[in-house]
Amino acid sequence: MDQNRRTFLKTLSAIAAAGFADALRANVAGAAPAANAARLSRIGIQLYSVRDRASKDLPGVLEALAKIGYTEVETAGYYGHAAAEVRELLDRNHLKAPSAHIGIEAIETKADQTFADAKAIGHEWLTVASPPGRIRTIDEWKAFAARLTRAGSLAKAAGFRFAYHNHDQEFRKLDGVAPWDVLMSETDPAVVVAEIDLYHATNGGADPLDLLVRYGSWIKMLHVKDMSPTDHKMVDVGAGMIDFKTIFAKAKGIEHYFVENDSPADSMQFAANSYSYLSKLEF
Repeated sequence: MDQNRRTFLKTLSAIAAAGFADALRANVAGAAPAANAARLSRIGIQLYSVRDRASKDLPGVLEALAKIGYTEVETAGYYGHAAAEVRELLDRNHLKAPSAHIGIEAIETKADQTFADAKAIGHEWLTVASPPGRIRTIDEWKAFAARLTRAGSLAKAAGFRFAYHNHDQEFRKLDGVAPWDVLMSETDPAVVVAEIDLYHATNGGADPLDLLVRYGSWIKMLHVKDMSPTDHKMVDVGAGMIDFKTIFAKAKGIEHYFVENDSPADSMQFAANSYSYLSKLEF
């Protein structure tokens, strides 16, 4: 292991230890958990959040994330590594990658390779992160919904589950209609479900609690992203305005929670801070 890697991992170990120490001090101070409180049983992270490091040293990043405490990752590309290599790195660090973010074209134009890689790595979910290009009319959203249903049907036939991940545009109304409502009504729920990005939904004007009430049976994964109350930029999870405690308490049937920040100032510090908050959150 080179010196940079050694220093990097020592720093992450110190960060993780500090989070444990905080929890220990809380217990010593007499902070008892609520009688019926729940905590997340496992916490994941979208690797896009740490792409600056993963693109240079995926083995070191996965090792560091596991040391922090993450047990799951969601991929967004494999950073030049073959699927078998990615699986070996995950297994070495006792990590799972239940979901992969892909472009819809990966299923439409190269399904065989996409499915083969996903099976090799152990993905259960194939998740389309956003539509290609900006969609400007409701008819275009309906056409895209049809593409999602076709892609979801192919994924299901190949043994996968299929989800759609929102940005903010789905909640900004066009001609009085929210594109998200179009997607939920025009796709086949037997093959297309939702991964809600809490930051983007909030930034687009939606109320995550309302989404859980209206579309709860379709929502199977969450992107756990926080928002500054002043400038609405992404911040460490727990440092912003999004009420995760209430959201998690209301959410039913969520199978995976993935921390994310599109452009953190220090990606690994973001990962450590966010894990520290979520690992202690009771709801």
